[in-house]
Amino acid sequence: MTPAIRIAEAAEIAIGVHHYEHDPSNQQYGLEAAEALGVPVDSVFKTLIIDLGGSHENHSAIAVIPVSTTLNLKAAAAALGRKNATMTEPEKAERITGYVRGGISPLGTRTTLDTVIDVSASKIGRLYCSGGRRGLDISIGLQDLVQLTNARLASIARQT
Repeated sequence: MTPAIRIAEAAEIAIGVHHYEHDPSNQQYGLEAAEALGVPVDSVFKTLIIDLGGSHENHSAIAVIPVSTTLNLKAAAAALGRKNATMTEPEKAERITGYVRGGISPLGTRTTLDTVIDVSASKIGRLYCSGGRRGLDISIGLQDLVQLTNARLASIARQT
């Protein structure tokens, strides 16, 4: 049981829990999950940690986008009311979320972070995202994920 699953269960949110065999040599975590679970790649979302720099602070946030896309940092920053964003270093992302790279979930992070989810999720309704460790995804309704993370929806992804 991961913090992500505990959060959903505590809120009485129905989720699917999907285990698969993770290949340690594969760094394409989301694409590996889609293939292993036999689900469309556009229904699997990755959780990215970004830094929103400001003149007096450096604030981290979560961006959730389809695994087949890349993050538009400027759009993510704008969606969160900031001018700029950069990708967080993996070690810092692990430290502030409590999860390992490739297993970072938008739910149950050690530190509560502002969250933005790509608007494309509204086309599928139920999405897959990391359940808190490599080889574990959860499926969750978009509105449930928005409710649990207090997320905003915005166009933050671009096709690769």
